[in-house]
Amino acid sequence: MIPGARLIILGRQGAGKGTQCVRLSRHFVVPHISTGDMLRAAVREGTELGLMAKKVMDAGGLIGDEIMIGLVDERLKRADASTRGYILDGFPRTVAQAEALDRLTKERPIHAVIDLDVPREIVLDRISARRVCRDCGTNYTATGNESQPWICDVCGGDVQQRDDDTPEAVNRRLDLYESQTSPLVKYYSAQNRLAVVNGVGHPDHVFRRLTDAVEARR
Repeated sequence: MIPGARLIILGRQGAGKGTQCVRLSRHFVVPHISTGDMLRAAVREGTELGLMAKKVMDAGGLIGDEIMIGLVDERLKRADASTRGYILDGFPRTVAQAEALDRLTKERPIHAVIDLDVPREIVLDRISARRVCRDCGTNYTATGNESQPWICDVCGGDVQQRDDDTPEAVNRRLDLYESQTSPLVKYYSAQNRLAVVNGVGHPDHVFRRLTDAVEARR
């Protein structure tokens, strides 16, 4: 394994993408960069783009491409990303963002774009079974055999289903993902830049598939 890689990881919510991105960042010794992390950091640090994003969020709006592209540009210029590489999680989300990213990375192109593929029905089952401690945020998976009330093993708080983890809410989020990401998948596929990795199975087996896909593309 050679340290350093420039990666884009796509995948449905509930596909295990976040956990695998963390493992990949450790394996390749690169930062894991997510849109959520970038937004929170920019707002916390009070950068010009962060203040613009905060204004939009406070008004209940959606962050537009211009702000997100600017935030990514700022983040990729930092020493850790510019010298070692990075894993982009949650960006790009649109073809316009992908085209802008290609311009930003023209001198140091992305090594691999990976779609972590988990069937929709499995994602729906996973998220619908997710339960969260109201107090400490620990995640659990419901099996139907839990005692009621369900008490958190970590802090003793109440374990509940999130309001946005019902099948109806999850389906709405998955529909939005499909409408946004389908053109993005076609964009990278048409350029022969997309590797589809089976995300079903033991996490260690999925991780091996991911690292093999990255090495094959570098």
